[in-house]
Amino acid sequence: MADTEIDYAAVFQALPGMVALLTPGLVYADANEEFLRMSGRTREQVVGRYLFDVFPDNPGDPTANGMRNLAASLNRVVETGERDAMALQRYDVESVQRPGEWEERYWSPVNAPLLDSDGKVVLLIHKVEEVTELIRARERAPGDRARVMEAELYTRARELQDVNERLREAHAHEREVALALQKAMLPAPNPLGHHRAAVRYQPATDALNVCGDWYDLVDLSGVDRIGIAVGDVVGHGLSAACVMGKLRSALSAASLVADGPAEALDALGLYARSVEGAENTTAVQTCVDWDTHTITYSSAGHLPPALLRRDGTVVLLDQATDPPLGARPEHTPRPEATVDFTEGDRLVLYTDGLIERRDEDIDVGLVRLAEALARHRRAGLEPLADALLVDLLPAGRATDDTALVIVRL
Repeated sequence: MADTEIDYAAVFQALPGMVALLTPGLVYADANEEFLRMSGRTREQVVGRYLFDVFPDNPGDPTANGMRNLAASLNRVVETGERDAMALQRYDVESVQRPGEWEERYWSPVNAPLLDSDGKVVLLIHKVEEVTELIRARERAPGDRARVMEAELYTRARELQDVNERLREAHAHEREVALALQKAMLPAPNPLGHHRAAVRYQPATDALNVCGDWYDLVDLSGVDRIGIAVGDVVGHGLSAACVMGKLRSALSAASLVADGPAEALDALGLYARSVEGAENTTAVQTCVDWDTHTITYSSAGHLPPALLRRDGTVVLLDQATDPPLGARPEHTPRPEATVDFTEGDRLVLYTDGLIERRDEDIDVGLVRLAEALARHRRAGLEPLADALLVDLLPAGRATDDTALVIVRL
């Protein structure tokens, strides 16, 4: 058996359950024999045709929603690259023998992606269980207890599916509102006069995992000084966007009057104690002084900024790191450090979505960032920002939002 080559096409056709393959455009690429038999269609009526041309909703039923629900599930799989189980669906099918007549049918579909080597969805696996007889068992004599109980379970599954769909719609609406709120609160990309900066904000794919990150750029007092900060609120969604707006504004104001980044973060930490949801927020504040060619910085539990020198060397600014906001019961002055720069260097500030992965140590992500910066050291600011997002963000589904600021020194 070890030397026997498996005929997977034959295996697909012989599968005991209903399985079809769809393109990302929802056109049938193939269907196994059981799918054709149970749906009452021939291969010629299915393969190469658009899904909803083959199986439209019953035009005589104004409450029919099978087509809409199935389309939403399949599109989610295309967008996220993740499997989606639909539980129970009523989806009537037109009779082949009696055109114009529709048969009441109940289906329990599961949709899964087939990915290529780059993580792109190339096919959809549409597996369906036909459960019409189980649902009809509810109308029969109560003696068939096992069948009736199965039918009840499928009915409850359908109810849960409806609740889940309403939650998805609510979360999608919250995502839209939160992103609009965050966009309104974040500053314009280039408020630094003759100094150039590139900024990016990349929201997470997950509707529940956006809007905690921020960036800020502000002209400071003095001949030629600017403040640059990034931060990350622990929460997500609308509440995180509101907390983010409060903290960003507070840090921006504090940086204008404070004697350096550490003092600005001290003030922010005291303010954060009065803001619900601000606990354990991370932030880093920097002050760039072109008169002295120095960067002064302080970090409240945030990932270290990176200084990309003209020769491709990358220096991590990690000599003034302290716990996140509100992590200490007693107030303690925060540390501060200073590093020299030369004209043409680039300062890079970012949030954890750019480099962190759940299955690896943070140092691996920092090395990956340094290598990407060195690789693209000759790129301009805007191309460099784009290159970092392409090189460092995971393909397909981003699990956390990302803020990125690059300033040419």
